[in-house]
Amino acid sequence: MNALEFFQLSEGLWRSHRITHHLLLRRSESGNTEIQVQVLAPEDSKVIEICQLHHVQPQLAIGGCFVQWQGAMAWDQDDDTPHRGSTVLVLVPQAGNASSGQLLRERGYAESIPVVSQYQMDAQSGLVLTTEYETMSSQERFWFANPNLRLRTTTVKSFGGFNTTSFCAESKLVSDQPSNESTLATVNTSEQPDLMPTHSSHSWLGW
Repeated sequence: MNALEFFQLSEGLWRSHRITHHLLLRRSESGNTEIQVQVLAPEDSKVIEICQLHHVQPQLAIGGCFVQWQGAMAWDQDDDTPHRGSTVLVLVPQAGNASSGQLLRERGYAESIPVVSQYQMDAQSGLVLTTEYETMSSQERFWFANPNLRLRTTTVKSFGGFNTTSFCAESKLVSDQPSNESTLATVNTSEQPDLMPTHSSHSWLGW
């Protein structure tokens, strides 16, 4: 499987359950979200716009995806408004190798800014993303247990030594009926109320 085929297999509506561990605080929290993934052709205007944002020639891109999400985590228990957002991801492979290259991101996982990640398909058909920011780095791995179950692990390392790890299980919603918005976010409120996120709430998808 190459990266574009991985994107194609990811297309659709997914319900994600995430558990995040804050290693320094020795605490964890969980949350739920729904994610809509739409694959984009190389000539799509969204793909071209992201290439231009990163000063990459659009003809080098092989495609991308448009991602929308809505959900909440335990730290949102005092906020009745679920987090919503969207982002665009664009694949720019290395010459002659569709399994590795650059992933142009409208916003990063650890910081909500435009960023370029390095992607690599590993021997188990997992998609591995590595991203370097000014003050931290992140590594994400996605893989399919089956076509309707996608798993994801994420590690964020601050250069000051503060780390978080996350695990997500994402189930594909195969029904053609639109999801009821009132069920999109279910928050685990059993955690401590003073626990704060270490990165932007825009990082629902993690790509």
